[in-house]
Amino acid sequence: MSHTQDKSSAFQQGIVIFVYLAALTALEYFVAVVFTAIPILVLIAFIKVALVMYYYMHIYKLNEESDSDRDSYSYKTGSNRFGLWLFLLSDAFVFGGLLVSRINLLGFTRPPLNQTLGLAVTAVLLLSSFFMNRGETAMAHGDKKGFVVNTMITLALGLGFLLGVVAVEWPNAAREGLTASGNVAGGIFYMMTGMHAFHVFTGLIFLGIILNNNRKGVYSAEKHWGVEAAAVYWHFVDLVWIFFYPALYLIGKLL
Repeated sequence: MSHTQDKSSAFQQGIVIFVYLAALTALEYFVAVVFTAIPILVLIAFIKVALVMYYYMHIYKLNEESDSDRDSYSYKTGSNRFGLWLFLLSDAFVFGGLLVSRINLLGFTRPPLNQTLGLAVTAVLLLSSFFMNRGETAMAHGDKKGFVVNTMITLALGLGFLLGVVAVEWPNAAREGLTASGNVAGGIFYMMTGMHAFHVFTGLIFLGIILNNNRKGVYSAEKHWGVEAAAVYWHFVDLVWIFFYPALYLIGKLL
């Protein structure tokens, strides 16, 4: 798929990638329920991450040549982009540490969580990434109305995911005996979902900021680094959940 596309082709690419991600998530759920094949689940997760990083997060833009003039918008955007990815890499170590802790402490067992709810909130987050991609694409092609509509949908879906985890899953988990201080499984569950929920909340704030900046006329098709940064961060939150979802809901036998 080409990096330089017209608006229609870019939207179509976003749809294709979302269909791939949805199909892989459905396959992931099926494999976990029927076969419990951990290597296949890990492989699916890495394929999903590769799709998100390349097509939604545009990691290839790190290789784009920028203007040699340090005061130019192109040069500053290139530097900011590199800095953002360094931050995300450092943040990934935090989530990686939580994932390793889950593996070391729980092994091939998993907390007694509602798999249907887990699949539902995962679908909501994946859908939010799809609309975030459409919002960023719209702004890149000068469609400010499309940017606002798709970003507002992303914000609503992100809020739905956050409430699904914090307001629904956490009380359900507590009723199942999972408490932050009561047992290891509870401690791991609340640390992983709590840290991720904090990042989702931060992402919602970023979405609010870029919507407000757009209202002020800050962005254009040529200059919209803030939109790209917020989109990349949002997709990073999705990327983390791609690993957390199977680790918490699919891999291993119930405790």
